[in-house]
Amino acid sequence: MPRILITGGAGFIGSHAALHFARHGWDVRVLDNLSRGQLLHKVDPNARHNWDRLGSEAQVGAEVPIPGSLPLEQKPIERILGDIRDRDTVNEAVRDVDVVLHAAAQTAVTTSTVDPATDFETNALGTFRVLNAIRESGRKPAFLYCSTNKVYGERVNAVPLEERESRWTFAGPHARGIPEEFGVDLCEHTPYGCSKLTGDLYVQDFGHLYGLKVGVFRMSCIYGTQQFGLEDQGWVAWFVIAALRGAPLTIFGDGKQVRDVLWVDDLVRAYEAFIERGPQVGVFNMGGGSEFTLSLRELLAQLEARLGRKIPVAQAGWRPSDQKVYVSNIDHARSTLGWRPEVSPKQGVDRLFDWVEQNPSLFAHIG
Repeated sequence: MPRILITGGAGFIGSHAALHFARHGWDVRVLDNLSRGQLLHKVDPNARHNWDRLGSEAQVGAEVPIPGSLPLEQKPIERILGDIRDRDTVNEAVRDVDVVLHAAAQTAVTTSTVDPATDFETNALGTFRVLNAIRESGRKPAFLYCSTNKVYGERVNAVPLEERESRWTFAGPHARGIPEEFGVDLCEHTPYGCSKLTGDLYVQDFGHLYGLKVGVFRMSCIYGTQQFGLEDQGWVAWFVIAALRGAPLTIFGDGKQVRDVLWVDDLVRAYEAFIERGPQVGVFNMGGGSEFTLSLRELLAQLEARLGRKIPVAQAGWRPSDQKVYVSNIDHARSTLGWRPEVSPKQGVDRLFDWVEQNPSLFAHIG
């Protein structure tokens, strides 16, 4: 069976991908330095949660089984505690793999503005280290890069909007969302957007120059179980956690800002589709698309309906680089990969709510 290396394998997306491929018979290796809390400058009592899940023999079958199906037997997952910025560690990790999913990153815009050096070293230099190790290995494994919609920067804010009762929406030619051809130049990005765009461009160039099969996934809002959301990273999970735990919630702006949201297992299916039938060099805007969108106000309303009570919310001004709307145009991924998202925002938020509610010990420090 093929072997996949997942950098950032103890993270939210990486751990879901690792378990998915292990359950489908792949040899899975993960590389992580468990630095999420340090990178976000937060205390992270669950730093080892997903790392430990990957080492548990009890992780068998899907979290949400398909009716009538039997669970798949999981193969053991190899775990390497190490840093993507360390050349020797990365060279050893990629030496015998067929696919690399690069999910390791500094993930918060706000953190990048106060610590741009660490953001650059992790996202830009770290990505280069992995790419160059692949180039030097001689094996040419396929490379999947977790990019971000932030590569489009402030340019998104120039798209015409329409204001409705509970949300803003894109108007005019971008009603279906932002396509891959949307410009990335002559606008502000934040350090995070710059560091991720640097990796994004390097991945594409290594594909063209060295004949690697590479897929760039410019992701919108990814959410799901095993996600420990914070106010400035993982907003859907944070709203669910805060609502259930009675933690203070703040809406920055008017609450009508909209994102397309994608359930994490739908994202992993897109990765799988690229490995199986993607082009040599592919760039995909990746999210729920125009059909699976959610505003802050709409999320609050759904949570209040589940709780049967109002949720107290503080109001604050817009934050720098906040976007009123970001929606991915996913037509290219649909047509090229034969993929589409399946879990609606209503279904996904309900699943996430149930998981948080059923695991109170993970969130005992909140509230």
